[in-house]
Amino acid sequence: MFERRISHLFATLVTASLLPLALIPSANALSMKECSVKYKAAQSAGLAEGVSWSEFRKAQCTAPAEVAVENSIADPAEAKTKRTEDKPKQAAKNTEVVARSPSGKTTFPSSIDAKFAAEKPAKARMHTCLEQYRANKKGGTLGGTRWIEKGGGYYKLCNAKLKGEG
Repeated sequence: MFERRISHLFATLVTASLLPLALIPSANALSMKECSVKYKAAQSAGLAEGVSWSEFRKAQCTAPAEVAVENSIADPAEAKTKRTEDKPKQAAKNTEVVARSPSGKTTFPSSIDAKFAAEKPAKARMHTCLEQYRANKKGGTLGGTRWIEKGGGYYKLCNAKLKGEG
């Protein structure tokens, strides 16, 4: 019984002494603030063009020593080319969104419909836009635009127009 207590105590002490070492971040990993500064500097220099924050953070700020050395490429154009080669399907999807922008025939409401005036402003804009969207859909004047889609669908454009932003 005494030996079991000692072995349990020993296991607890070893775990307690080694746990903090496992929680210490590696010397190569940057803090979020440092990584943010690095990302903004790369953006202003034009080196982070087409790279999202999460991609940049994963590639430049959290990589272990061996991977960080492999990821640091001297020519930024080469790095950009490497990323686009890795994800050709995603690049095609982005161009598809641009091609599906509304045609010149698509109409947007200029003001909130009177029957929705009693609602909260956001709800009134949504219902007014939805009503006009359905009218455009029935008339076939949407030009491939959907209600909500990545990159801005009909609702985003209509809502901005009713807010006076567009």
